[in-house]
Amino acid sequence: MNNANGRIGSSFDDYLKDEGTYDETMATAVKRVLAWQLEQAMASQKMSKNQMAKAMQTSRSQLDRILDPDNDRVRLDTVIKAARVLGRQVRIELV
Repeated sequence: MNNANGRIGSSFDDYLKDEGTYDETMATAVKRVLAWQLEQAMASQKMSKNQMAKAMQTSRSQLDRILDPDNDRVRLDTVIKAARVLGRQVRIELV
C-alpha cells in the first residue's frame, strides 16, 4: 500500500527505529561526516596531522582518534577546537 509520499512501505529511519539502532546509526553517520570534513579542510590547507595536532595543542594520537570515522566517542569541545584551528565553525541544530 502506498503511503502519503507515494512510496510503498516505511522509511529506512523507521526500520532503524524498529530495530533499536537508530541513535547509534545516526551518531556513527554524523561522526563519519565530521571526520571526513575535517580531513578535507586539512587537505585544502595543506596541513599535516602533525601540524594540526600542534595547532590544537594535543597529541598526534588524539588527533587520530578525532579523525577516526568509527570513533563516535569524541567530545564536542574537541571537534569545535579542531574546526576553529581550520578556520571553520561547528553548527548543530535540531530539525
